[in-house]
Formats: sequence, structure tokens, C-alpha cells
Amino acid sequence: MGGQTTPIAVAPLRIGDTEIERVVDLDRFELQLRWLFPNADPAALEADRHWLEPAFMQGETVGLSIHSTILRIDGRIVLIDTCVGEHKPRPRHAAWNERPATPYLARLAAVGLRPEDVDVVLCTHLHADHVGWNTRLVNGRWVPTFPKARYLIGRAELAHWQERLRRQPEGEVNHGSYADSVLPVIDAGMVDLVESDHEIANGLVVRALPGHTPGQVGLSLRRGDAGGLFVGDAIHHPVQLVRPDWSSSLCADPDQARITRQGFLAEAAERGAWLLPAHFIGVTGMRIRRRGDGYAPVEA
Repeated sequence: MGGQTTPIAVAPLRIGDTEIERVVDLDRFELQLRWLFPNADPAALEADRHWLEPAFMQGETVGLSIHSTILRIDGRIVLIDTCVGEHKPRPRHAAWNERPATPYLARLAAVGLRPEDVDVVLCTHLHADHVGWNTRLVNGRWVPTFPKARYLIGRAELAHWQERLRRQPEGEVNHGSYADSVLPVIDAGMVDLVESDHEIANGLVVRALPGHTPGQVGLSLRRGDAGGLFVGDAIHHPVQLVRPDWSSSLCADPDQARITRQGFLAEAAERGAWLLPAHFIGVTGMRIRRRGDGYAPVEA
């Protein structure tokens, strides 16, 4: 697909004429397998440890990253998910809390981009680790980081969290990220609400991916005979290729998350499309093949 032969892309990736690369905010964090996936059975992974270890897991510890994905398409810059951010009060997550002087903007510059170069920011969903760099702190105020961008948010996703806020007006919605990372871009008039089938560029279309959150969205890319699926947190870790039925402890509706995941994994394998998730450590994209009841990288 797109002239690529390797099944796992760890560097910039080209799908058709679209250039894709990652900008990493948090290089690696680790979780226990059975905390992230309550139904996990480590024995089910034994036949796949030759490709899962050590890059993606070690023993019963899984590694993830937090990164944005950049698309250069039709002369526009599309940035998917804005990670954790800086100076955000997240006391329940020490690694996210009040982060100073992170390398995120320098890494953006390293791929040749300034914040003002970004045309579109897609928030696949509104969890704190996907919206943090929507804003940055300037003179005590949260201001949009990408001043010329349109911020795209799923209509159903925003409605869900606004309803949560209405029911719990004194509550902390998504670790406080609604207040410091979502509301400021809404108030600035920079948000467009989107639904499934909204076309961002030729062949780049929003698709619904419910389950992890009620209104999560991703993107489907078709450029000639090449394709890609940008799936946010509809899949968290490569062990879910082996066991697509394992939904994470973070999913609002685990059954719906499983149905969503099984659907796009089958599509990616059948089409030979690149799979581009939000948390696969060290990976820009991955091509997969069906194997038994699950999947594996094409050459694994």
C-alpha cells in the first residue's frame, strides 16, 4: 500500500500522496496488562510474544505512548489528537500533572511545523490525554495553541460531556480538561462539530468509533489504491490484535468498543489499509493480517 513494504512504520509514512508522521508528547508509560484489560489471560499471548516483546510489552507490563498524528494532505496540515499538554493540573496522574517545559512544540518544529501552520485539529474524543495541547497557558489564560486551526469535535462526543457537566456542575470533567482544554477553543469560536461522513479533504472522512467514549470518532483515508484508518483509542495496544475481544478498563461501553474494534480490524485486514492508533509505542502505522480469531502484523 502506498509503496510501503514493511508492515510496521516507525518513521514518517506515506499513504498515496499523503505524508504522515507522529509528534510524541509522552514517550512511554507502562501499565499492568490485567489492569488495562480486566479480562486478559496472559497465556493467550504466548504464541505472539516473539513480536510483542520487547517493543510493546515485557512480561505482564504493557507499554504505550501518547502522540499526535500529522497528515500533510492537499496542501493542508491535519493534526489528530493533542495529547496531555503543559501546566495542566492533573493531580490524579503524576506524569501528566503541571508538566513544565516539555519537548512537544520542539518536536513539532522538528517536523517542520509551527502551531500556526496547522489547519485542522481533530479531537477523536475528549479525554484529557487527547485534548491537552488544544490550549497553552499565556499570561495566566488558556489560549488556543493552534491559532489558525479549526478544531473538529464529534457532535455526540461534545454533547455527552456537556451533559455530564450539566449534571455535575461542580464536578471535575475529564480531570478538569473540559475547562482548560475544550471550553477555551469553543469560546474562541474555533470549534466545528462533525458527524460521520464529514469530509475534511479529498478521501479523508470522519467515521464514528463509539465504545471507548460514546461519541469517539476517527478518520478513514483513501488515496487511490492506498488507505489508512486513524482509530484513536478504539484500540489501545497491540495485544488487542491478538484478542480483539479484550476491551480496556477505560472504555465507557466495553461491548460496543469490542464491536467497533472487530469491525475496523476486519476492514483493515481485508483492504490492506494501514492501522494508525493513538497509543502504539514507537509506531506510526501498522498493516495487519487475519490469523485465527485475531490479527497480527503482516509479516509477524
